[in-house]
Amino acid sequence: MTAPTTTAPEADPASAPDSAAAPKALYVYGIAPAGIRAPRCRGVDGAPVRLLTEAGLCAAVSAAPPRLRPRRRDLLAHQAVLDELAAQGPVLPMRFAVLSPRTDTLLAQLRTDAAHLAQQLDGVRGCVELNVKGTVVPGHFADLVRRDDKLRTLALRTRRRPDYEANVRLGEAIALGVRREARRAAREVVDLLAPLAVRTVQGTTDDEQVLSASFLLRSADETRFREAVAERARACGDRLALSVTGPLPCYSFVDPRPAAPTGR
Repeated sequence: MTAPTTTAPEADPASAPDSAAAPKALYVYGIAPAGIRAPRCRGVDGAPVRLLTEAGLCAAVSAAPPRLRPRRRDLLAHQAVLDELAAQGPVLPMRFAVLSPRTDTLLAQLRTDAAHLAQQLDGVRGCVELNVKGTVVPGHFADLVRRDDKLRTLALRTRRRPDYEANVRLGEAIALGVRREARRAAREVVDLLAPLAVRTVQGTTDDEQVLSASFLLRSADETRFREAVAERARACGDRLALSVTGPLPCYSFVDPRPAAPTGR
């Protein structure tokens, strides 16, 4: 959503305005095409979920709780609402703790951004998101040393003249080589999987988790995609441990906010 929709701060009861005068903030779960049914599950803090409809779109909302924290039960409730929406068609999911200050503000946003939001919904129609992560497997030292001339030379030198510093240098060189091999395997995984997806987004990685990529898939292609991941996991299992999470709401492939107009 655009600027009026915010992530909720923790409420301070001592500074809260009088409840009769304060606008009723809404917790926003996601946006979908108009005409769907309201989720039957309860939302965050056990609140009933309802739909606000405007300009051919609807927003799934509930009353914003006075205190909002990422408790497990509320995270699961948020996900359950999105699952019910996604079971009926495309949905633009909001992340946990997105609020709109009041009903008329949210309806105005739906009117203003209708064309952009409809375009975003068309982009994820019939699709799911799967996330693939890959972590370094540290156990193939011997094979790595045999294949790497520099490592093999360093290992022989350390064996002949062992000391603390030489062992440290060898250990660091091996760790670097293991990560390099894992990153190479991660690139191979993405190269193999990307053609099976509509779109691919690379996520944040580090020295241990060298692969984090989200794939937007046609629902009909999910089984083939999982089979390809399993096949690749067998091929690179000595270097890279793969895991798949999903199907997920298409968080990585939607932007509920239209781009700001550019100047001349």
